[in-house]
Amino acid sequence: MSEEILINVGIGETRIALMDDGVLRDLVIERSIDDSAQGPCSGGTTGASLVGNLMVGRVERVLPGMQAAFVDIGLARSGFLGVREAQCLCELMGLRDAGKMPRINDCVREGEKIVVQVLKDPIGDKGPRLSANVTIPGRLLVLVPHQPGVALSRRIEDEDDRARLTELVERVGADVAASTPDDDVSKCGWIVRTAALNADEAAVERDARHVLEMWREVRERARGTTAPATVFRELGPVQRVLRDHLNEDTKAVLIDDADAFVKARAYCDAVMPGFAATLKHHASRTPLFAERGVDAEIETALSSRVDLPSGGWITIERTEALTAVDVNSGSFTAASDLEQTSHRINLESADAIARQVRLRGVGGLVIIDFIHLAEESHREEVVARLEAGFEGDRTPTQILPMSEFGTVEMTRKRVREPLDRLLLDPIRRDANKTKATMAYTVLRAAQAAAADAPGKPLTLHAADDVVAWLTASGLIPQLKARLGVEITLAPATGVPRQYVDVSTPTAAPARTPTPTSADITA
Repeated sequence: MSEEILINVGIGETRIALMDDGVLRDLVIERSIDDSAQGPCSGGTTGASLVGNLMVGRVERVLPGMQAAFVDIGLARSGFLGVREAQCLCELMGLRDAGKMPRINDCVREGEKIVVQVLKDPIGDKGPRLSANVTIPGRLLVLVPHQPGVALSRRIEDEDDRARLTELVERVGADVAASTPDDDVSKCGWIVRTAALNADEAAVERDARHVLEMWREVRERARGTTAPATVFRELGPVQRVLRDHLNEDTKAVLIDDADAFVKARAYCDAVMPGFAATLKHHASRTPLFAERGVDAEIETALSSRVDLPSGGWITIERTEALTAVDVNSGSFTAASDLEQTSHRINLESADAIARQVRLRGVGGLVIIDFIHLAEESHREEVVARLEAGFEGDRTPTQILPMSEFGTVEMTRKRVREPLDRLLLDPIRRDANKTKATMAYTVLRAAQAAAADAPGKPLTLHAADDVVAWLTASGLIPQLKARLGVEITLAPATGVPRQYVDVSTPTAAPARTPTPTSADITA
């Protein structure tokens, strides 16, 4: 399998596409300004992820009936801390009985200052999910300060590899603890990441010392900080995708912004020098996502209907309770009988459904209504094909066997807002993209026009509400600084929100001289 990572760094927005053999597998979109254009994103609904950030929070309420607490971490909605994620605080104080789950009021008290980590971004009306059992991720290892021992990524399946890596990390952890005066280091635990499979002991030790130093800095900041405050920020989207996805199977990482490319190269040189040569700057005048067909794939992922190569199609409808998927055979008639037709369409659909669920960021319960199959072997093959589509997916997924009615139930952990909720208007989801989505489209169109007409001033024409959003966002000065040209916003009244046009001044037509009497006489 040939993998590529495509990174589009725009004004206020970063888009990252993970490709397998030229096909879009996953998409990350993060923005710096939210849809109301009132300030920086707070995570979740607006696309800027908070997952992994460490916060000093203040416990607002402790609810014994829910065995949970709400913690103020400086967002519009307080974070949710369940007793399972808080129990390490009891262990640190020596209050937990072995084998018994503590009570939430034994772990935290109202008004108390605690360090927590964001596990899940705010989604819809729900605040972020928090944990007091914080972690510090590195390239090869993840430090778990409050939980001793060694755990391994579930994607490391070979028993010999697991035994070898466990022994290696235990030895490295002991060596690091022996060489530092900090008593707390011996109480730390480690999670071994998949990237450590082919790493040598020296690389593992460097990574261990690196994350330990980060943890010391976090503790130092937390001691002198008033809640609520952020004491550790996860890497930005570009560095994070390099850390988590760049590996030996990656053929190339294409980055379309020169500054972002330089920073990414510096990160690779410092943390993973063996992969620095994989990074390439995409300097073509054709926008990267347009050139590779990613923009078209995003539009397909916003539609409820996805066509299949055979002529059938699937329909995907998301509700608050679940996501429903319906399979239709359409015009396909090439197979010899109904069972063969249904079998082939269902196999095609299984591939498309797995891809679309991942691409759209679908989470929660998913019900798939396949075309009825009479043969048990065919039903099992379709489910196996669906399961294969989620291989390598980092989001936990569980798929049940096909029922007698041809339906398959599956669940997928909710880790981020679905793509349609991020990009489309929640009131008229099928009709309108959000103001922010169209504003970022205008900014990308301006950069493409500047590449075609270097040095010329640009006039950006868009719907009234999109222009108002851009004016309030503060992104236009950034666009002017990047392009080095004059930018004018021109609101267009009475046009649909999807309207975008970028114009450059045209040269005035040459004037024809008025003939004189001498010319006429001649």
